[in-house]
Amino acid sequence: MATRRIWNQSEIKTNPLFSKLRSTIETAFYGNNVKPVTSVAEAYTLATQEPGVILLDMPVFKPEEQGLPADAKILVTNDGKTTGRYAKARRIIGDEGIDEVELAGIARDAVYDSRNKEWISTQVVVGLDKKFTARAHLMIPKDHASIMYSWVMNFKFFDDAVKEFYNNSKDIQEGDIYIYSDPDYVVPGHPGGLAIFDPAHNCAMILGMRYFGEHKKGTLTLAWSLANRYGYVACHGGMKRYNLKNGESFTIGVFGLSGSGKSTLTHEKHNGRYDISILHDDAYIINTNDLSSVAMEPTYFDKMQDYPVEHPANKYLLTLQNVGVTLDENGNKVVLAEDVRNNNGRAIKSQFWTDNRVNHVDEPVNAIVWLMKDKHCHQSLKSTTLYWLPLWAQPLQHAALLRKNSMPTSIQMHSLLSHMQTHSVPIR
Repeated sequence: MATRRIWNQSEIKTNPLFSKLRSTIETAFYGNNVKPVTSVAEAYTLATQEPGVILLDMPVFKPEEQGLPADAKILVTNDGKTTGRYAKARRIIGDEGIDEVELAGIARDAVYDSRNKEWISTQVVVGLDKKFTARAHLMIPKDHASIMYSWVMNFKFFDDAVKEFYNNSKDIQEGDIYIYSDPDYVVPGHPGGLAIFDPAHNCAMILGMRYFGEHKKGTLTLAWSLANRYGYVACHGGMKRYNLKNGESFTIGVFGLSGSGKSTLTHEKHNGRYDISILHDDAYIINTNDLSSVAMEPTYFDKMQDYPVEHPANKYLLTLQNVGVTLDENGNKVVLAEDVRNNNGRAIKSQFWTDNRVNHVDEPVNAIVWLMKDKHCHQSLKSTTLYWLPLWAQPLQHAALLRKNSMPTSIQMHSLLSHMQTHSVPIR
């Protein structure tokens, strides 16, 4: 599913895919103050030159296979007081009470007021199968190149190989995703930042927000919203397939709140007892017609609270956000993780973290794992499961409860079994 950025002139005049915000954002990309970043290596180099970025004495694993220089190092950036997403900053055009005209005016002022800055832009794809893939563009001040580098590594950079894949993907008559970000621009009355989303027109403006997770999840949310309009259910969770004997398989989805253990269970190898394929630990979509699933991104945005410096998973780090740095016995700069500096230290790990990765799963989900830490929620969990059972036992379209202009809500359960058993296991 390939989106569009080029139009015949006859399509432009009355094209409903344009809007006030989208036009404001896309137009800014074409300014003479914006330099396109055309390779992963260039994005890395720009990030290393950003003031305050730390190059650890920890090498990137298989850098050249990821488009990076052979001597690439793991990079660290730290934001300040805010180390997580800020829900109060979001304004979604199409929601009740949201003034599109007012927000469009704020967007135009933001672009004008920042015209003297040096900007960079780049493009990636979101969705890793020819059934669903969308191109996304990011524009950000050069002084925040580290955010762009993390964004490029989190998704799939639009290089020549991806371009061929993209051109052979299923077409859709919607515009590409466009995201404009200025982490230094603070809108009066919005000291914590302002994130304006227009999901019906695949665009967003992120102002005064430095946290990389705003850019990652903002991009995913727009892609999820797009996918939902074309017959997919958006899933924030993990999926793994147990490849059994005689060509059979058993596929599970793992869901829960942030920090509940989705990634841990998704990546668990069970001491090698099973042949396992992993779709992703955070973001995918399910097709409501053939019930197949597609991963949205190749890498992993993971918490660092459980990964001390000697943990073997750190071999696959690409970038780190909001973590400490110290010196080891050899005088090397290494990560000080486990949330010593602050809560919610994060990292992007490369696709090489999993040697059994797939981007598409044909088989329907057989079961769900819904993680809850509250020991008092047993009855609520049981009631909720019984409520969802008739929905998920019917065609999946019944669960796609989203309006065309709305953002996708977090869909935390998905199973198409005609029968479901519920078990409550306390988490110690």
